[in-house]
Amino acid sequence: MSKEIIAAAQSHLHGVDLQLISQGAEALVFKTNTHPYLPSSIKPSDIQNSTNYIIKYRPFKPYRHPVLDKQLTKSRTASEAKLLSRLYTLGVAAPKLIATDAPNGIIWMECLGYELENDGGVSSLKNWLWMLEKQFEQDHGPEKKKQNVALGDEVKTVMELVGKAVGHLHLQDIVHGDLTSSNIILVKDKENNNQPTLIDFGLSSYSSLVEDKSVDLYVLERALTSTHPMYSQQYNDWLLEGYEQVHRENKAMKKHAEIVRRLKDVRMRGRKRSMLG
Repeated sequence: MSKEIIAAAQSHLHGVDLQLISQGAEALVFKTNTHPYLPSSIKPSDIQNSTNYIIKYRPFKPYRHPVLDKQLTKSRTASEAKLLSRLYTLGVAAPKLIATDAPNGIIWMECLGYELENDGGVSSLKNWLWMLEKQFEQDHGPEKKKQNVALGDEVKTVMELVGKAVGHLHLQDIVHGDLTSSNIILVKDKENNNQPTLIDFGLSSYSSLVEDKSVDLYVLERALTSTHPMYSQQYNDWLLEGYEQVHRENKAMKKHAEIVRRLKDVRMRGRKRSMLG
């Protein structure tokens, strides 16, 4: 990690304590306990976690012309912020937007999730499934529990809810663009049940195209196959059940049929690319 990049972020966030939690090709993600404009004595309303917040920072890209880089940073940051605001209006589970500084590539948003037991990390879908899979491998045996917790009722429910969440997004003609099990965070509801929430909308866009929505599903399908190879078939089946259910509830089965049909074509193209290298 370049100290210069972190210093650049800090230069736009004077007096804000920053804890780096992830770095991608496009942006850095920090955690902070500082609200952008409220003192610590005042708790923001409608925010689940008023102790920590997430700051997403798009740094300067030295390989781009400075003028172009500023334009792209401002445009992409503003677009993501507007999308988060729209998702809140639509009632789609996603981090709530708190503040944005588009010219400097900064988005301040709600911090979601919790820490998994046994140092399992933040409660992303990937980490949670890994935790259950590891738990079964450790406990499984002739004298131990026979039920596979990695394929239990709770996992089935969560995967169906993931499918519904993606379906809600697609019904609004929004595609995520980077659906992976790392970009799905589990949040506890009032009954202490896990509720999946989609995060990281940096590559999201508006599209009514069947192709774009089927590719969105395919990317998530491949991500699950890569990170959870033993159970991915069942996970994907449950996910698609939830996806179908939300389309049925919204009387959109014709759209669903078109997307599933195209998904089969996308899978075939993906297999051909794999075979050809």
